[in-house]
Amino acid sequence: MTDYDVLIKNGTIVDGTRVPRFKGDLWIKDGRIAQIGGRATGKAAREIDAEGLIVAPGFVDLHTHYDAQIQWDPYCTISGWHGVTSVVLGNCGFGFAPVMPEGRDRAMLTMSRTEAIPFESMKAGMIWDWVTFPEWLETLARIPKGVNCLTYMPVAPLMTWVMGLEAAKTRPATRQEQAEMKSLLHEAMDAGACGFSVQRLGKNSVQADFDGTPMVTDTMCDEDVLALGEVLAERDEGFIQITQFTGDLDKDLAFQERLAGVSGRPILHNIVAVSREKPEIHRNRLQWLDGANAKGLRIFGQGATIRTGFAFTLEHWNLYDSSPAWNRATTGTFDEKMAKFQDEEVRAAIRAETDAAIEKLGRTQALGGPIEELVIQSVDDCPNAEALEGYVGKTVQQVADEAGKHPIDAMLDLAVEGGLKVEFLGRDRGQNADYMAEMITAPYSIPGVSDGGAHTKFFTGGAYTTDFLGWMVRDEKKITLEEAHYRLSYLPAFAAGFRDRGFLREGAPADVVVYDLDALEVTPTWVGEVAHDFPADEWRRVQHAKGYRAILVNGVTTFEDGECTGSTPGQLLRHGRA
Repeated sequence: MTDYDVLIKNGTIVDGTRVPRFKGDLWIKDGRIAQIGGRATGKAAREIDAEGLIVAPGFVDLHTHYDAQIQWDPYCTISGWHGVTSVVLGNCGFGFAPVMPEGRDRAMLTMSRTEAIPFESMKAGMIWDWVTFPEWLETLARIPKGVNCLTYMPVAPLMTWVMGLEAAKTRPATRQEQAEMKSLLHEAMDAGACGFSVQRLGKNSVQADFDGTPMVTDTMCDEDVLALGEVLAERDEGFIQITQFTGDLDKDLAFQERLAGVSGRPILHNIVAVSREKPEIHRNRLQWLDGANAKGLRIFGQGATIRTGFAFTLEHWNLYDSSPAWNRATTGTFDEKMAKFQDEEVRAAIRAETDAAIEKLGRTQALGGPIEELVIQSVDDCPNAEALEGYVGKTVQQVADEAGKHPIDAMLDLAVEGGLKVEFLGRDRGQNADYMAEMITAPYSIPGVSDGGAHTKFFTGGAYTTDFLGWMVRDEKKITLEEAHYRLSYLPAFAAGFRDRGFLREGAPADVVVYDLDALEVTPTWVGEVAHDFPADEWRRVQHAKGYRAILVNGVTTFEDGECTGSTPGQLLRHGRA
């Protein structure tokens, strides 16, 4: 008979609270940490030798879109590969509950565009045995999970349920509708929701609906958001995730302060971005966070830290949607896109927007990098790959110069000739580690915004944890191990209302990572590789992790030396606790 389930021995313990690291052993019993340090009186059924390794709390990923994927991938990879042991679902106001059965296809079409999750994978892989939000939580509680999860009440399906899709997109809620939304949010919170989430990006949203129109919440009025904030104030529980860029930054930030005041609850502000050359971008945002918190408003900034690029084809790309011309061109079926990319009127509109941007800024400014600097990375999947091979490695501007064309015409001609399967790569323009350290060590900053589970064909943000430790701690030495684990585990858990996770402490659930800092690696680098591992034989981009000796969730090993054990000890955390 054994007294403990697991002994992690001889490791360097970094407990997540900023306490200095120390050498010691850690014992686990019944899913919880039974003892840290000292000499235990009994034996363990299993031992993990952590000599020369770091023993730390599992990472907490606050910004994911695994709502669909968790139903066929219990580990929420790629996050689960990279030491993440708890995820928050339902971000940006997007999700699948409440949804009536007749609205399921429409909900999946929405997510296939705004978060670029393959529609056929959702059709094949989602369970859809719920209608209401409490029923969705019951599904989450029941299905096998290799990570713990919390979930927001996403506002888009809530508004659609109450108002109908077209009304929700075109007008404010009536008093009666507002009351019903508040009642349903109360119901969701009673069932265990962690709060609510909302995206407000205006009529030219960079994350539009599948038909090119703004998402329901993009044009949501202030009063309807504040009404939901009143629910959290009444309960004095929960938190709010908000992404808001409507064109007037001062107004956007002022509203978020107002929402924090009305709700009395923490706000997760997305996002704080770091420019390689313009420190005022992140410094101004950090100054605002300092000022808001000085007023007693709990607003945390989620910082984009991952060093990864975008590799995409115009068959799937959706992140030019803030451009009306690009939005029009990239919306629709494959045949409709092919026709629009060859339409001179459509091209003229895109060229005009591009020229205006270059005249104002010196280059186009778009997600994925300046369009003229995009590199033709691959033509392997094109129907006439051999004829296009000579373009590989060239930038869009080089192709344009050689052909005497505008860069937009060069890009679209090449895309059409390749059946929309020409792959464009946003080059690595480099990062400023000093500016990144400034952002991350500010009092109210949390690394992340992984978008895990979203934009699956061109983005791999779920690797941010491994990249952060290898880059900022080991290579650049800008951040200590103690600070890094505070930011990756303790602070996000605190901000999101986790009751007893994000740190290593006797009695706490045993969410633990054991890793070799010197061996940590994200592979392949920059844009990852293609994996055909989604339902319906769909593919996605992935980046794997190296250097993790073991990842434990609730005391059970889910990955050992990079290999999945098949165990699914994850739990639904209602109100932040199991």
